[in-house]
This record gives sequence, structure tokens and C-alpha cells, in this order.
Amino acid sequence: MFRFHAFGGASTLVLCGALSASYSAAIAQTADRTLPPVTVEGPNQRLVAPPAAKPQRQAAGAAKRKKRPVATANAKPPAPRDDSTGVKALLATPPAVARFQLPQESFSITAKQIDETINLKDPEDALKYLPSLFVRKRNDGDNQAVLATRTWGLSSSARTLIYYDDLLVSALIGNNNSGASPHWNLVSPEAIARIDFLDGPFSAAYPGNSIGGVLLITSKMPDHAFAVAKETVSIQPWNQYDTKNVYPTSQSSMAAGNREGKLSWLVTANYLDSYQQPLTYTTNGSIPSLTSGAIPALNKQGAVADVVGTGTLAHSEQTSGNLRLAYDVTPLVQATYSVGIWNNDQMSNPQTYLTSTANGLPTFGGVAGFASNEYVWHQTHLSNAVALRSDTKGVFDFDLSASSYNYLQDIMLNPFTVTPTGVGFSEIGKITRNDGTNWQNVDLKGIWRPFGVDGSQEISFGLHGDRYYLNNPVYQSAVWNETSSTGTGQLYSDGVGETLTGALWVQDAWKIVPNLKLTLGGRFEDWRAEDGFNLNTTTSAAGAITSTATINQPGLSATNFSPKVSLSYDPNKDWNITANLAEAYRYPTVTELYQNITVDGVASFANPNLKPEQDINAELNIERKWDDGRVRLTLFDERVYNAIISQTTDVTSSTGAQVPTTTIGNVAAIQMPGFELSALKDNIVVKGLQVFGSVTYVDSRILSDPTFVSTIGNTTADGKRVPNVPVWRSTLGATYRLDDAWAFTLAARYSGKQFSTLDNTDVVSHVFGAFDYYTVVDMKVHYNATQNFSFDFGIDNLFNEQYFLFHPFPGRTYVLAGKYTF
Repeated sequence: MFRFHAFGGASTLVLCGALSASYSAAIAQTADRTLPPVTVEGPNQRLVAPPAAKPQRQAAGAAKRKKRPVATANAKPPAPRDDSTGVKALLATPPAVARFQLPQESFSITAKQIDETINLKDPEDALKYLPSLFVRKRNDGDNQAVLATRTWGLSSSARTLIYYDDLLVSALIGNNNSGASPHWNLVSPEAIARIDFLDGPFSAAYPGNSIGGVLLITSKMPDHAFAVAKETVSIQPWNQYDTKNVYPTSQSSMAAGNREGKLSWLVTANYLDSYQQPLTYTTNGSIPSLTSGAIPALNKQGAVADVVGTGTLAHSEQTSGNLRLAYDVTPLVQATYSVGIWNNDQMSNPQTYLTSTANGLPTFGGVAGFASNEYVWHQTHLSNAVALRSDTKGVFDFDLSASSYNYLQDIMLNPFTVTPTGVGFSEIGKITRNDGTNWQNVDLKGIWRPFGVDGSQEISFGLHGDRYYLNNPVYQSAVWNETSSTGTGQLYSDGVGETLTGALWVQDAWKIVPNLKLTLGGRFEDWRAEDGFNLNTTTSAAGAITSTATINQPGLSATNFSPKVSLSYDPNKDWNITANLAEAYRYPTVTELYQNITVDGVASFANPNLKPEQDINAELNIERKWDDGRVRLTLFDERVYNAIISQTTDVTSSTGAQVPTTTIGNVAAIQMPGFELSALKDNIVVKGLQVFGSVTYVDSRILSDPTFVSTIGNTTADGKRVPNVPVWRSTLGATYRLDDAWAFTLAARYSGKQFSTLDNTDVVSHVFGAFDYYTVVDMKVHYNATQNFSFDFGIDNLFNEQYFLFHPFPGRTYVLAGKYTF
């Protein structure tokens, strides 16, 4: 009765769009000027010409600009609409950086570059070749795809900020790679105009969750009528352990929009039907009695973990849609409103490798771990965002935005255990609910230019507020797949609570001389966690509740000030040297504090007494630029106190099954020095050959962890590698554009071994649960058959590298796509 079909999600989108259209005061878009603070509009969007410059001050400023003979620090041109290869757009200053004089260094990619070089099935695919970045995408349509940066790994979803225009896509409800993963699925691939990544927490404009960086996804807001439709099909043959199959995915994506006078609009939609390779495997500490078929294996720490079957083996149908409206309140003030809806219907049916020695039939052999991977999951999420901003380029500009994200429905049904006979699952089950979980963000920003747009100082400032609320009951049900919303009314567990943050910030960008700029900033934050509540139970093997314990968790609070400083120097027009130093505080998320839950067979336990982590981050950037290329060397050193780190180890249950279990705690001190070298150059050796690449080295170390408790022998965490941070990571690729019709791309990505335990005892590679080194090679052929019609053929993981990042990652996958632009 909980099922929301894909058509239902689409109908809801149409209804939301119809309702939102009636609120004309909330719709908007500025003219041809780029506006966003944390999100960016595509350049040159207006058809309405700005009024003639009346104030003499602006005319004087224009005269000043003509007279300046020297380079100006960070005064790079705004991104052009396009060029023959897209290189200039990649190298230009992102509009958000230019608008707020942000001190971060950036990397960018445009829709043109994405179309020609990347096998794009989901929006996060667009990031795969950007320096130091990695998205933990386990399958097409993955709704748990976390962004890893140069110093933060695959369980750090709350250490980056991801925005889609005015909407925060990051789910700062938690810091993990499950329910707190970014909501990429809201973004239709055909809606993307450009993506910009800003390194580090060096701007006071962003919260401490920017310690990994800030990612800005900009939509294609139109200045004329357009429509585009794309169909993508991928096929992945799979052969691992005793699972041999072919897993297909089909995806339909569209975007359409127009500008009519003061109003512009963009509507996007996406439908994905994905069959997924095994995301987990079910393991056991011994071969179940009276069975055969188990595959002898070890876990990542060397203990026996025989593989007895698959775990999550899922089929997912997802529908998403977005409507974005923009209205020019005046020629220099724009209002925008967007609404998005995402619907996911997913089910998983694990496969057993075991057969009964008595009758030769398949059996679960009493391994309860199969039950947690048999599920039906229904999700419907709704987002809203509104903004009002000016773009006068005068003495003062403002930027006001607010967004909300709501779990309208998020319900998973699964059986409690397997039947004693070994065939099938118990009737009794669990109902895991997240519906009711929600969050809101508000930002009020201003820009003051006391000496005019080309003056020596630009002061930006703002207020920020956010609230994150968790509602996560797990009910018992009498019949696991046919039940009411609260089952029997009895709770197996419950987690409730909220966090609230208020912040005030200011930043002063001062051009000491035209080619030397000093940026000083500070952010004052007040954070609270309150109304925390947990209920936990003990049960019999059959799922009967034998005892219940409840606790009202203590409230937490913190008040902090984070200073920022940046010095940028341009020796000449080709070189830039920038030094950045910043402090930032990343506060515990509500799920780190209060959520005890099992997802995909992994049990996670919260810690209601976590302290905020304090990040001190320094970097030195040296950059050489050409018209068609760039080389940048970044030396960085990051030190974190009270780092909030989770680790997952296997715990053997009373039945012998191994249950991956995640615990969370504060690590007293860690340090992560290293370097990042990146390059992009067009027309190498021959015209049309573009080469890009990067290499990142991080010497991460745990300096002190006095609370660490060893689970294997007498080990220590002190001096060990920080979990989920590889020592080396690199990318190397090339695109050859034969002419305007053809583009051929070949690219390789490498990552070294990662540890996932604080004491680095997970030394066994290429087993389920391990974090392996890997080298993956991709290729793509892009062909513009006509001005309107294009085709793509590509292969991801060309040489079929098999590797685990806890989960088994996709093997060789063939991709075919066709796109028509109207």
C-alpha cells in the first residue's frame, strides 16, 4: 500500500509545477548577468539590455579599466558562452567566484566537454576526470553516491557542499555513504550547463562542511526556446563468485525551456530503469551444516568469511523532475523558484549459493544475513528553493535564498530472518521509515563595493541558518511485505533529533595593488543539537521483542569563530601564486548523533556525545596559464582535531553470520599533508588533441587517538593512515577532435590502497569489504551526425578491472546513447 509508482511521481511533479506557476511573485531570473552566490546561472542569459549607465561613478570606473596597464590579481574573464573546444570556458573564473571574490581555486567542466568526453548516465559521472575527485558510484542510478575529495574519503558526505542552482543537494542530515549521500538523482543530466568545484574551506561564505570543497552545478536557463531529449542504454556482463549475469540500464532524459520577456523557464525530467550487479555479498564465519556451495574466503582483516551468496541484488525504477522559473523584477533584480521531485521504487532479491546436501535444492542454510538484503523500498522526496538577487555591479548587491528538502515517503520493508527450513523468509519483518525527515537552509548575503565595481575593496557579508530533523522509527510487522504503516505498533528501534546552526560572516577582498590581493574573512557560528531520543530493543532469533530501553539524549551546543586569509599575486598575466589559510568547524550531524540502523546488511551505531571537529587547512597554489591550457601545483597541509571518523568491522553473530558494523567516534588529531598537480592543454602536438590529467599524493596520519579500542590483538591507531584516504590518486586522459563532428576520448583513473579501520588491520585485498587499489580505463566516441542529432558509444572499465571499495564495483560496461536537440 506504500507504493508510489513512477507515473505517480510524474503526476505529482505536474501538480507542483501547476501550483508554483500561480505564485508569480516568487518566480524570476535576472538578465544577461550571472548572479549566484552559491549557485550560478549560465552566462549571457538575458535578452533584456541593462539600462544606460547613469551614475558618473560608473563611467569613471569604465575609464579606469581602460587605463590599467598591469595584471589584476584573480581578475580573470567571465566564462564565455562557448568556444570550439570548450577550453576557455573550463579555464575561466566560475561566475560564483567572480561575484563574491571567493579565494578558492577551482576546476570546471561544461556541458560541451561532458557531451564529448564522458559516458554520462548520471550527473555525478561528469566529475570522474576532475583532479582529486572520486564519486562512489556503484551502479547506474545509485542513490548512495558519495563525493570523495583529495583529503576526505568515501564516508565523508558532510565534508563537501553540493549545490544545484539554489538547492543544497548535499544531505547534511548525516555523514556517511548510505542515507546521507547527496541527492544527485534530482538532477537530470540534460539540465547541466556547467559544474565548478571550489577547493577547501577558504571562504567565509560557506559553512565548515566545505572542508572538502564546494561543488556548484548550474542549470541551462535559456534565453530562447529549446528542447532536448536523450536515450541512453548500458549493458554490464558480470561474472564474480557464482553470480553470472548481464545487467542492463535504460535512461530517458529531457530538458526544455524558453524565455518570454521577463520570464524564463526550464523543465527537466529523467526516468531510469536499472538492474544492478551484486552490491554486497552474504558471508559466514563457517560453512553452514548440511549444505554445499559455499566459496571459501577471508574478510579484509583475515578472518574466515565464506561467501554463501549475494547480498543486495536490486532492480530500481527512478523518476525525477524539476521546474525552474526566473523572473526579472527589474532589469537588475531577479527572482527564481524551483521545485523538484524524485521517486524511487527498488527491490532486492538475494541469491544463495548454498544447496542442501539432503535434497540438492537451494537453501539459505540458516544464515540470517540474507534477510536484511531482501527488501522493498519506496521513496518520494520533494525539494523547493527560492531566491532573490540583484546584479547592479554598483556599490551594493544582495542575494537572498532559501531551500527545503522533505522526505514525503521513505519506507523499506524486509523480513526479520530466514525460515528454519532454509527455504524462504520469516513472515515477521521490519518497517524502516525515514519519511518526515526534512531540512531547511536560509542565506542572506550582501556585497558592498565602497569604491565602485573596480575599486580596491569589495566586502561581502551574510547571515546563514539551517535546521536538520531526523525521524527514523523501525517497526515490527506481522507479515513483512503486507503491512500497515506502523506494523504491529511495536518498535524495534527509533532515532529522533534535530540540529540547528546560525552563522554570521564577513569577507574583505582588498587589492593592495592591482596584481596583489589580500582576502580576510571570518565566520561566527552557533550550533545546537536537541530533542535527541533513542529506543533500542533486544529480540529473540525469530524477531520477538524481549526487552526495550529508551533514552532521552543530552543536548549539545558549540559556538565558534573561524578566521580565513588568502593572498593572491600575479607576477604577470600568465602566472598566479595564491596562499590560503583557514580554520573551519564541522559539526556532528543528526544521524551521527542519533541514528542506529541497518542498511544493506551494515549495522551502524550513533554516538550522542560527539564533539565538533576543528579543521586547520593551508595550501599554496602555483599556476601557469595559456589561452588553451593550464598547469597548477598545489601544496597543502590539513590538520584536524576531534575528527569524527567511522570505521566498519565484521562482528560475528550468535548464528555465525558476519555482520559489518559501523561505529563512530572522535579521533583526537590527524594530519594530511600532500600535493596535487593538475594540467589541461589543448592542441598538443597536433591540432585538436587535448590532454588532461592530475596526480595527488596525501601522507595522511593519525597523530593521536587515545580512545581507540583494538578489536584484533593489541593494535593501536596512532601513526596509522587515516581511513578512506589513498596515498596516491591520478587521472590521465586525452580527447582528439578530428573535426566538429567527431571526438574520441581515452582516459585512465588510478587509486591506491585505502584502509577502512583506524588501526589499518584490513590488509587483505580483493575480498568483499576491502578497499582495493585499482586502475580503470574508459573510452568514448562522440559523433554529431547532424546539427540536431548526436550519437555516443563508450565503454567504462574497458579492461574489466575487478575491485572492491567495500562493495564490488562495476565491471566492463557498454554504453550507447542518442540525443536530439529541437
